[in-house]
Amino acid sequence: MKVLTAPPTTKNPPEQFTGDVWLDPIAYPQDAGQSMVVAKVRFAPGARTAWHSHARGQTLHVTNGFALVGTRDGTVVRAGQGTTVYCPPGEEHWHGATPDSFMEHLAMLENTDDPATSTTWLEHVTDTDYARPVTEA
Repeated sequence: MKVLTAPPTTKNPPEQFTGDVWLDPIAYPQDAGQSMVVAKVRFAPGARTAWHSHARGQTLHVTNGFALVGTRDGTVVRAGQGTTVYCPPGEEHWHGATPDSFMEHLAMLENTDDPATSTTWLEHVTDTDYARPVTEA
Protein backbone atom coordinates (compact mmCIF):
# COMPACT_ATOMS: atom_id res chain seq x y z
CA MET A 1 0.00 0.00 0.00
CA LYS A 2 1.09 3.53 -0.72
CA VAL A 3 -0.48 6.66 0.74
CA LEU A 4 -0.25 9.43 -1.82
CA THR A 5 0.38 13.06 -1.10
CA ALA A 6 -1.84 15.05 -3.40
CA PRO A 7 -0.15 17.60 -5.63
CA PRO A 8 -1.31 21.16 -5.01
CA THR A 9 -4.35 22.66 -6.70
CA THR A 10 -3.41 24.20 -10.04
CA LYS A 11 -5.18 26.79 -12.14
CA ASN A 12 -5.65 25.47 -15.64
CA PRO A 13 -3.90 27.27 -18.51
CA PRO A 14 -5.73 29.90 -20.60
CA GLU A 15 -4.57 28.17 -23.79
CA GLN A 16 -6.93 25.29 -22.96
CA PHE A 17 -9.67 26.99 -20.91
CA THR A 18 -11.89 30.06 -20.95
CA GLY A 19 -12.47 31.57 -17.51
CA ASP A 20 -11.23 30.35 -14.13
CA VAL A 21 -10.78 26.59 -13.72
CA TRP A 22 -8.93 24.75 -10.93
CA LEU A 23 -7.70 21.15 -10.94
CA ASP A 24 -6.96 18.80 -8.05
CA PRO A 25 -5.34 15.49 -9.09
CA ILE A 26 -6.87 12.49 -7.32
CA ALA A 27 -5.38 9.47 -9.10
CA TYR A 28 -2.51 9.33 -11.53
CA PRO A 29 -0.14 6.57 -12.67
CA GLN A 30 2.19 5.40 -9.89
CA ASP A 31 3.80 2.39 -11.55
CA ALA A 32 4.62 1.18 -15.05
CA GLY A 33 1.55 -0.07 -16.85
CA GLN A 34 -0.89 2.12 -14.94
CA SER A 35 -2.88 4.57 -17.03
CA MET A 36 -5.85 5.80 -14.97
CA VAL A 37 -6.12 9.54 -14.32
CA VAL A 38 -8.81 11.10 -12.12
CA ALA A 39 -9.06 14.79 -11.22
CA LYS A 40 -11.54 17.02 -9.42
CA VAL A 41 -12.07 20.05 -11.65
CA ARG A 42 -13.86 23.22 -10.50
CA PHE A 43 -15.22 25.78 -12.96
CA ALA A 44 -16.28 29.36 -12.18
CA PRO A 45 -19.56 30.51 -13.79
CA GLY A 46 -19.15 30.62 -17.57
CA ALA A 47 -15.77 28.86 -17.51
CA ARG A 48 -15.20 26.02 -19.95
CA THR A 49 -12.59 23.90 -21.67
CA ALA A 50 -11.45 24.44 -25.22
CA TRP A 51 -12.54 21.88 -27.79
CA HIS A 52 -10.60 18.66 -27.22
CA SER A 53 -10.70 14.88 -27.57
CA HIS A 54 -9.25 11.93 -25.70
CA ALA A 55 -7.59 8.94 -27.37
CA ARG A 56 -9.30 6.53 -24.95
CA GLY A 57 -12.40 8.55 -24.11
CA GLN A 58 -13.34 10.48 -20.98
CA THR A 59 -15.92 10.07 -18.24
CA LEU A 60 -17.23 13.13 -16.38
CA HIS A 61 -19.17 12.81 -13.11
CA VAL A 62 -20.79 16.04 -11.88
CA THR A 63 -20.38 16.43 -8.10
CA ASN A 64 -21.69 19.97 -7.64
CA GLY A 65 -23.63 22.48 -9.72
CA PHE A 66 -24.57 22.06 -13.37
CA ALA A 67 -22.25 21.15 -16.24
CA LEU A 68 -22.65 21.91 -19.91
CA VAL A 69 -21.10 19.36 -22.29
CA GLY A 70 -21.05 20.11 -26.01
CA THR A 71 -20.14 18.14 -29.13
CA ARG A 72 -19.32 19.17 -32.71
CA ASP A 73 -22.80 18.26 -33.95
CA GLY A 74 -24.17 21.19 -31.90
CA THR A 75 -25.58 19.11 -29.04
CA VAL A 76 -25.16 20.68 -25.59
CA VAL A 77 -26.25 18.64 -22.57
CA ARG A 78 -26.93 20.17 -19.14
CA ALA A 79 -25.94 17.66 -16.46
CA GLY A 80 -26.64 18.15 -12.76
CA GLN A 81 -25.10 16.77 -9.60
CA GLY A 82 -24.86 12.98 -9.69
CA THR A 83 -24.98 12.76 -13.49
CA THR A 84 -22.25 10.94 -15.42
CA VAL A 85 -21.45 11.78 -19.05
CA TYR A 86 -19.20 9.64 -21.28
CA CYS A 87 -17.34 11.08 -24.27
CA PRO A 88 -16.07 8.24 -26.50
CA PRO A 89 -12.52 8.01 -27.90
CA GLY A 90 -11.79 10.70 -30.47
CA GLU A 91 -15.03 12.66 -29.93
CA GLU A 92 -14.34 16.39 -30.02
CA HIS A 93 -16.17 17.98 -27.10
CA TRP A 94 -16.02 20.69 -24.44
CA HIS A 95 -17.36 20.97 -20.89
CA GLY A 96 -17.82 23.70 -18.35
CA ALA A 97 -20.08 25.52 -15.93
CA THR A 98 -23.38 27.19 -16.73
CA PRO A 99 -23.23 31.00 -17.02
CA ASP A 100 -24.70 31.56 -13.55
CA SER A 101 -23.20 28.93 -11.24
CA PHE A 102 -20.02 27.17 -10.24
CA MET A 103 -19.61 23.53 -11.26
CA GLU A 104 -17.38 20.71 -10.07
CA HIS A 105 -16.85 17.34 -11.72
CA LEU A 106 -14.58 14.35 -11.58
CA ALA A 107 -12.77 13.91 -14.89
CA MET A 108 -11.63 10.34 -15.55
CA LEU A 109 -9.57 8.96 -18.42
CA GLU A 110 -6.93 6.43 -19.33
CA ASN A 111 -3.63 7.71 -20.65
CA THR A 112 -2.10 6.23 -23.77
CA ASP A 113 1.41 4.78 -23.68
CA ASP A 114 2.60 8.33 -24.35
CA PRO A 115 0.54 10.54 -21.96
CA ALA A 116 1.28 13.57 -24.15
CA THR A 117 -1.00 12.05 -26.83
CA SER A 118 -3.88 11.15 -24.49
CA THR A 119 -5.63 14.51 -24.96
CA THR A 120 -5.68 16.56 -28.15
CA TRP A 121 -6.39 20.23 -27.45
CA LEU A 122 -8.04 22.31 -30.16
CA GLU A 123 -9.43 25.85 -30.50
CA HIS A 124 -11.42 27.71 -27.86
CA VAL A 125 -15.19 27.29 -27.75
CA THR A 126 -16.90 30.36 -29.20
CA ASP A 127 -19.59 32.23 -27.27
CA THR A 128 -22.04 31.07 -29.97
CA ASP A 129 -21.21 27.39 -29.36
CA TYR A 130 -21.38 27.91 -25.58
CA ALA A 131 -24.81 29.58 -25.83
CA ARG A 132 -26.47 26.85 -27.94
CA PRO A 133 -29.81 25.51 -26.64
CA VAL A 134 -29.33 22.76 -24.07
CA THR A 135 -30.84 19.33 -23.52
CA GLU A 136 -31.32 18.04 -19.97
CA ALA A 137 -29.32 14.89 -19.22
